Amino acid sequence: MRLHRNLVFTTIDSLMAIFNEGEYADKVVARALKKDKRWGSHDRKFVAETIYEIVRWKRLYTEIAEVKEPFDRDKIWRIFAVWAVLRGYNLPDWKYFEDTPVRRIKGKFDELTKTRKFRESIPDWMDELGVKELGEEVWTKEIAAQNEQAKVILRVNKLKTTKEKLRAILMDLNIETEFHKDYPDALILTERANVFLTDAFKDGLFEVQDASSQLVAYFLDVQPGMRVVDTCAGAGGKTLHLASLMENKGQLIAMDLYESKLKQLKIRAKRNGAFNIEPRVIESSKTIKKLHEKADRVLIDAPCSGLGVLKRNPDSKWKLQPEFIDNIRKVQAEVLENYSKIVKPGGKLVYATCSVLPSENQEQVKHFLNTEIGKEFNFVKDQKVLASESGFDGFYMALLERKNK
Repeated sequence: MRLHRNLVFTTIDSLMAIFNEGEYADKVVARALKKDKRWGSHDRKFVAETIYEIVRWKRLYTEIAEVKEPFDRDKIWRIFAVWAVLRGYNLPDWKYFEDTPVRRIKGKFDELTKTRKFRESIPDWMDELGVKELGEEVWTKEIAAQNEQAKVILRVNKLKTTKEKLRAILMDLNIETEFHKDYPDALILTERANVFLTDAFKDGLFEVQDASSQLVAYFLDVQPGMRVVDTCAGAGGKTLHLASLMENKGQLIAMDLYESKLKQLKIRAKRNGAFNIEPRVIESSKTIKKLHEKADRVLIDAPCSGLGVLKRNPDSKWKLQPEFIDNIRKVQAEVLENYSKIVKPGGKLVYATCSVLPSENQEQVKHFLNTEIGKEFNFVKDQKVLASESGFDGFYMALLERKNK
């Protein structure tokens, strides 16, 4: 296997931006892939996957390379050399690889990978928190699963097509997909491909959405003609799924603090042919109060640590701080207490996160049910999804029903 200079230099530049400038890996990768129009699919795959791999295994590789932050260019080259040696590349005769200790790299890898925090390349505090909340055995399996490459999963837009028709369209483009019996709207790519370039995507026949995330809209039990509120809609992945399940009938209010995210939702909704969505920016508590006891169904896809989606966002391992998790738990409790008031008597609420920590999930629900507003709800059921068991993202969802007065 050979290393090509222009691909490697692009990778080094990208890692500098992620590690030193605090840029998000997905944005950096997207920019890197536009650098040279002459690159073929193998070149693009090398750049994207190498960047993500080095970000994912940052702690392990820096320990082996014996470098510490901040990383200058020479240190990034040393980290890259570790990656290349462990991946079986023959190092070319470039000045950056002079004196690379190939045998020592392999020896240190064998030694360090006996310890979980190095083997799974995570900060000490995250390892301790995972053990505290999930126990040694479950955490060991879960963090290993979170370090596997995420699958590309499509959600068919039933407003425009069927799973069978979409599969056939993609097959004609040499994009092979599989069904999964537990996920009625999912198509799983057997090999990674840039599906965003297809006409099928531009025509709104599907969205890219992890299988675990696709469970949430079904959990809310929406029906056509209902008034449904998605309180933390963001760019609207779950909103669009709800619109599909509602068959474009009824009212679907998509709320968020950020207007920029709702603008993205409007673009996606138009492409999807979803016409029953009404975006609303949460400008103050009045926005919420106007909806008190007005909704048949409410989704609270709460802000969280994201410790269920590390395989999708490996750089968040290095951006997350323990203080953030302490703060986000308080936000979750406030959001649940405030937004639950939107549910009308007899209506239902789903509280969901993309975290695997019980303190963000079942413990939040338990706490809520003991609050003044929470006592007006009955717990119906919940579902805990671990990446180590499902093969998809880690997720949590709880269904609550408001008592009739």
